[in-house]
Amino acid sequence: MTSSKPAYNDRAYRSPGGIAGGVLLLAIAGWLGVDAIVTGHGRTPWLALATLLCLVPLVIAFAVRPAVFANDDRMRVRNPFRVIVLPWGSVASLRSGYSNEVIDESGTKYQLWSLPVSLRARKKAQRRQARVDDGRAPVRRDLSGQTSLETGPVRAPSDQIMDDLRQLCEARAKAADSQGEPSVRWSWEIMAPAIAGAVLLVVLLVVG
Repeated sequence: MTSSKPAYNDRAYRSPGGIAGGVLLLAIAGWLGVDAIVTGHGRTPWLALATLLCLVPLVIAFAVRPAVFANDDRMRVRNPFRVIVLPWGSVASLRSGYSNEVIDESGTKYQLWSLPVSLRARKKAQRRQARVDDGRAPVRRDLSGQTSLETGPVRAPSDQIMDDLRQLCEARAKAADSQGEPSVRWSWEIMAPAIAGAVLLVVLLVVG
């Protein structure tokens, strides 16, 4: 028997800058680490292996992994070491300050790692908004080459995403499919190799 409930695709929100920086760090670490393993002598290959085992999961956790997924029923927050699933009915507020956070009905706060706050982007958006308010709206060009004046409110990218999430939450908070309790899962697939690499690195340094 098939369900008549339509399937909603998750909208994914990530930090392009964080991913780019993470990929670059992984490339550098891989190049240096593999070179040390292949050409090193004595304990050097083992130290390089332990460092890679500890470092690579951490770079993935903090730079590549973070993401926020949202659909009509719930939001899923994938942070460095935890995955938090919050049905819209359990979300009390989405707050933007020096960081972006979601707060559940119990008052527990979860930071949205994939949506970092850029004060520079906010100041740039404020300057553009001031131009709109003064009647000097910036001109924007769409994919077809057509130009138009920017007349709507100007927001920094992460602030605009938070606005979109708030609107989705307000629209779906009372829906039957959006009810339930938040769930939190530790990401041992990331934590275990990082811990193992750190322990191996400490043992090698102590023994040496």
